[in-house]
Amino acid sequence: MQGSRIIAGTVEERTALAEFRVGVDAVIFSIDTEQNRLLVLLVRRREDPFRGCWALPGTLVRRSESLEAAAYRILAEKIRVKNLYLEQLYTFAGPERDPREAEDACGLRYLSVSYFALVRFQDAQLLADGVEGIAWYPADQIPPLAFDHEAICRYARRRLCAKLEYSPIAFDILPATFTLGEVYQLYGTVLGEGFS
Repeated sequence: MQGSRIIAGTVEERTALAEFRVGVDAVIFSIDTEQNRLLVLLVRRREDPFRGCWALPGTLVRRSESLEAAAYRILAEKIRVKNLYLEQLYTFAGPERDPREAEDACGLRYLSVSYFALVRFQDAQLLADGVEGIAWYPADQIPPLAFDHEAICRYARRRLCAKLEYSPIAFDILPATFTLGEVYQLYGTVLGEGFS
């Protein structure tokens, strides 16, 4: 029959509800104005899965905390900064986004509620709490990442560019007094050469 599709599995398999473990992943952007680079903070994982691979800073949400509190906890564990902009980005919940799902006999799924942050590079002090390494990478030169973090980074970068075009988020990370040139440089660094 045209237009119909065959769904594999028993009725019970197709109608079973998913059980989720909720994580928060943070895309932390910074702007290195001295070198005109948009940077992304990455951490090297010290645990499986993806031990030794670069990833976004992330955590599983604790029972007693909100999603936003988990996002702020990630920030506090990885970076010390005075001014920042933080916003919930998107929920990534596709099946098989985490290899631990295949190992779980109960069908536990892992979803990521992602956030993006914008911080001043000059004010950011990195903290390597719970990871093998931590480093800023140019946003257009990130290495292969664990899980689906490359897709999360791409999505966050598009959102950051869009936010800069219609909202004043840049002012959240600029110093108390700044020049028009500093604002122009920040926008140009994020939006690219075509910015005018």
